[in-house]
Amino acid sequence: MKGSILAKLYFSYAAMNAGKSTVLLQASHNYRERGMQTLILTAALDHRAGTGKVASRIGLDAPAVQFDANTNLLELAQTQQDQTTLHCILIDEAQFLSEAQVWQLTQVVDILEIPVLCYGLRTDFQGKLFPGSAALLALSDAIREIRTICWCGRKAIMVLRLDADGHPVEHGAQVEIGGNDRYTSLCRHHWSKRDMGR
Repeated sequence: MKGSILAKLYFSYAAMNAGKSTVLLQASHNYRERGMQTLILTAALDHRAGTGKVASRIGLDAPAVQFDANTNLLELAQTQQDQTTLHCILIDEAQFLSEAQVWQLTQVVDILEIPVLCYGLRTDFQGKLFPGSAALLALSDAIREIRTICWCGRKAIMVLRLDADGHPVEHGAQVEIGGNDRYTSLCRHHWSKRDMGR
C-alpha cells in the first residue's frame, strides 16, 4: 500500500528558533503512534545535534538519514518504500535541498504517493532566498509559516548572523552552520537596523 493518493508536498518555514524541528518531531511521533512508518531526513552538513539526528532545543530528538547535494531523494524514498511501507517523509533543514532535489520530492509525492513534510528557513542572513526554499515555495502544494517573535514582540521573519564577538555580519557565504551563538531572529524593521535590542 502506498502512502496516499492525497499525498502532498508541504513546506513549513520560519526564522531560526521558531520550533521547526520540534514540529517535525511531533509530526513524526503522531504518525508512529498510529502504527505508521516515517522517514526523517536531515542535511549532512549540519552536525549541531550530532551525526544522523534531528534534535529540538526543548530536548526531543530522533534518528535521521542524512542527505547531501548528491543524494537522489526519489531513489532513496523508493529504496525505503521497497523495504517497508512509508507513510510520510519529513525533512529538517530543507533550505539546504537543491532545486533538483525538490523536483525529486514532487515525484515522491506524485509517483510514490508519499506525503513529504519539509521544514526550513526561507531566507539567509542577507535576506536572500535559499535555493531549496525558493524551489519549495514554487513547487509545494501547501506552504505554512511557523511564527516566532523578535525581541520587540513583532513577528520575526529575518535572521541576523553574528561574529564571534556578537556583532552583525554583513557579508559571507550563504551557508554557515551555527545556533544561538551565531544567529538571532528579528522582525524586518530591526533586522534592517541591525538592532538586537541590547
